[in-house]
Amino acid sequence: MSVVDVARWQFGITTVYHFIFVPLTIGLAPFVAGMQTAWVITGKEHWKRLTKFFGKLFLINFALGVATGIVQEFQFGMGWSEYSRFVGDVFGAPLAMEALVAFFMESTFLGLWIFGWDRLPKKLHLACIWLVAIGTSASAYFIIAANSFMQHPVGARYNPETGRAELTSIWEVITNVTTLAAFPHVIAGALLTSATFVAGIAGWWMVRNMRKGDPAGIEDAKTMWRPAARVGLWLIPVACIALIYTGDVQGKLMFEQQPMKMASAESLCHTETDPDFSVLTVGTHNNCDSVDHLIEVPYVLPWLAKGEFSGVTLDGVKDLQVSYNERFGPGDYRPNLFVTYWTFRAMITWMAGSILLALIGFWVTRRGRVPDQKWFSWLALLSIATPFLGNSAGWVFTEMGRQPWVVAPNPTGDPSIRMTVQQGVSGVSAGTILTSLIVFTLLYGLLAVAWFYLQRRYVIAGPEPASTESDTPKMTGEPVEKLSFAY
Repeated sequence: MSVVDVARWQFGITTVYHFIFVPLTIGLAPFVAGMQTAWVITGKEHWKRLTKFFGKLFLINFALGVATGIVQEFQFGMGWSEYSRFVGDVFGAPLAMEALVAFFMESTFLGLWIFGWDRLPKKLHLACIWLVAIGTSASAYFIIAANSFMQHPVGARYNPETGRAELTSIWEVITNVTTLAAFPHVIAGALLTSATFVAGIAGWWMVRNMRKGDPAGIEDAKTMWRPAARVGLWLIPVACIALIYTGDVQGKLMFEQQPMKMASAESLCHTETDPDFSVLTVGTHNNCDSVDHLIEVPYVLPWLAKGEFSGVTLDGVKDLQVSYNERFGPGDYRPNLFVTYWTFRAMITWMAGSILLALIGFWVTRRGRVPDQKWFSWLALLSIATPFLGNSAGWVFTEMGRQPWVVAPNPTGDPSIRMTVQQGVSGVSAGTILTSLIVFTLLYGLLAVAWFYLQRRYVIAGPEPASTESDTPKMTGEPVEKLSFAY
């Protein structure tokens, strides 16, 4: 493999792995804050127990997210130094704002929340976790603003003397129309992830406690786990509706800004008027004409592109390739059509897992019922994985569909602000990057095992019994107590 291939694999693997933690961190923070708010308002002990229980899971996820996120920023200098040299003046600004404003905010108030249970007044302590939730969302906003510059560069000009893009307006960068469309879509995906996570775990605990038959466990299933599950179940359809709407807005924008990405998402080889949306295809895709569209739905694609059901002409991959050759010089400007086509459908399809959990969950918990069917506990657990897979598929589609650009040209902006991945890679050997790729992959594999082990362990351990619940920090020799000392 070439140095470009190895560098892309390294950044792709580390990014997808890091993005496992991001949606849950963003979505679970307001969930925990909402549970603590319910406790402060109602005084009901089970909301406090739920706050601490899901707070532990949030902290594990947050810690892994921070550790893996730091590596991402180092890679811009290690593997993509030419890219950093070209857009560093612009790209670094929102990243700096993310660190100085959002990350310091969320980490500071998270520390106060962890150690302030028996030290801060209730309402002040509650404000800390809400500020953490605000900080995680602000962090996501600045990161998306930086990424949106790669998708649709604004607020900068090209300096021919230095050969670099220079910042002209930070306001334009952070209010990029691409950012304003992508941010609510990411937040909706994060809320779906956390809602499914909470509903899945609470559903599993309901069944577990009901089947054990312990009076205290049955009481917990009715008064604690069922309300937690219902909150998650209600938020799932809300998040799905938000995802569909924001995805539609973002899709229409991408048809204007990156028509090659959207043509590739449909494997639309030739320019057509009112093409059908394909649900299933067979073929290699990357050969374009070898693709057979087996199942197609009319009117969908014109609506996705322009908000109209007919009279819409969409450019095909081959025609766009000819146009790009004329504008930017000889080259292959097509992304990997196979990956782009199927990840677009995967991010939509995986949403069905959460919807299925919501539909069945509402049924088995109707009219005050508490389920004890073992199959429902398995459904609840398996559903947890689906929004993670959907979020990852969406991220892969967004980034792979932009290829071969690392900075895609703005159709209405400065045409000189553009860069291909071939131009952005560092001038190091493939062996050097391959070594770091192997090290990162092995290290991240170990972190994945640790993350899953800790999450599984504390989910199974459950919240502390109400009779032994205390705000006083506990210092014992048991591993479980060590992680929960902050509570």
